[in-house]
Amino acid sequence: MSTKSEAYFQRAQNILPGGVNSPVRACKSVGCEPLFINRANGSRMWTVDGTELLDFVMSWGPMLLGHANADVEKAAIQALQNGASFGAPCPAEVELGELIREIMPGMEMVRMVSSGTEATMSAVRLARGFTGRAKVLKFDGCYHGHSDGFLVSAGSGVATLCIPGTPGVPDAIANLTLLAPYNDLAAVEAQFAAHGADIACIIVEPVAGNVGLIPPAKGFLEGLREICNRYGALLIFDEVITGFRVALGGAQQRFGVTPDLTTLGKIIGGGFPVGCYGGKRAVMEHIAPSGPVYQAGTLSGNPVAMAAGIATLKQLARSDYAGLEKRTKTFAEKLADILRAKGRDVVLNQMASMFTIFLTSTPVTDYATAKTADGAAYGEFYRQMRALGVNLAPSGFECAFTSFAHTDADLEKALAAAQQVKL
Repeated sequence: MSTKSEAYFQRAQNILPGGVNSPVRACKSVGCEPLFINRANGSRMWTVDGTELLDFVMSWGPMLLGHANADVEKAAIQALQNGASFGAPCPAEVELGELIREIMPGMEMVRMVSSGTEATMSAVRLARGFTGRAKVLKFDGCYHGHSDGFLVSAGSGVATLCIPGTPGVPDAIANLTLLAPYNDLAAVEAQFAAHGADIACIIVEPVAGNVGLIPPAKGFLEGLREICNRYGALLIFDEVITGFRVALGGAQQRFGVTPDLTTLGKIIGGGFPVGCYGGKRAVMEHIAPSGPVYQAGTLSGNPVAMAAGIATLKQLARSDYAGLEKRTKTFAEKLADILRAKGRDVVLNQMASMFTIFLTSTPVTDYATAKTADGAAYGEFYRQMRALGVNLAPSGFECAFTSFAHTDADLEKALAAAQQVKL
C-alpha cells in the first residue's frame, strides 16, 4: 500500500518537472523519494501521513526562531487582515529597512525584493552599473541563486544533481563570470591581475554554505576587501544564509569586514518569500528611481512579509546567540563522534547554529575538498535517520541548521537516532 506522500509524488510528477519546485527536494542524490509536509511547529514537521520529523533543515536556514513562531504568526495574520498585497508603499517596509540598517550598519540603504536570487541578481546588476564594468568574480561551489551568470560552478543543487556545465546559459553570459577556489587569495589576485580593469565585483558567501559549511580562512575576507579597494571593484557579501544566523549582524559583524553591498534572503521575512539587497548610500542611489540602474517588483515590500520580518528581527535581537552556538557545537561534535565510532572518516565544519558533517578524511576548505566526501554513505545515513524521525538535508552539499526552538531533548533524540544507524 502506498503512502500519501508517495501518491502525492506520483501526481506531482505529472504536473511539476521532476515532481518538485526546487531540484534538491526530489531527494535523488540520497536515493529515495521526498516526503510531503503538511505542517510544522517549533523544531518539528509532520508529513501528510502524520509522521513526525525532528527538523534540521529549517526551510534551508531561515526558521531560526523555529517553525510557526507565535510572534511571527500573529504579526503576519494581523497584516493579512489588512490586505495581502498593495503594489504600493507601506509603513512596514520602512520599519523593516530601518531595523536591518540598525543591525547591519553597512547597509545604509536597502531595496526589498521577493527572493534571495532576485537580491543577488540585482546586486550584481547594480555593481555593473555603478562601476561600468562587466565581469563578476565568484567562487567554485558557491551558490548565489539561479540567475544565469551564477550557475557557473554553482555548488548546491547543481553539484548535488551532477548537472554539467551551464545548459540554457549562453556562452556570452557564462564568459563574464570568473572563478577562483574559495579561500584562495592567490587565485583571486591572479584573476584581478589578468582582468582587474573589467571586474565589477566579487560576490562571495562569507561563510560558504551551499557546498556544505566552509568557514573563511584567516585573512580571506580581509584580503578580498583589500583587493576590491585596490582595483575599484565592489565587494558583495551574499548573506542569504549567514545573515542573522552566524551572528545577529551576520558574517560582516562576526568577522569585522564591511562589504559594499549585502544580499539577504527569506530570514528577513520570517520564512516568507522575501529578500533584499543594500549597502553604501553612494552605490544604492544608482538604483532607479534615484539613478539609472533599473530594478522593480510588484511584490517587493509585501506588507505580510514585512510584518513577519519585523517580528522576526525584533525577537532575534533578544535571543541568546552564544547559548545556541554552544549547544549546537556540542551536539555536532557528539554526532561526529558517533559516526567515527562506526568506522567512518569525518570532518566536522561548524559555526554558530550551522554545521556540516563531511564523510571524508580530507580537511574541507573549498569545493574540491568538499567533493572528496562519500556521497553514497551520506545517502545511507540520510535514509536511516529519516526513517528514525530525523530530517536532514537531502544532499551532502548542504548545511544542517538548529534553531532557538530546538531543545536539549531534541538534540538528545537526534543523537540516539544516530546511534542506531548502521553504516
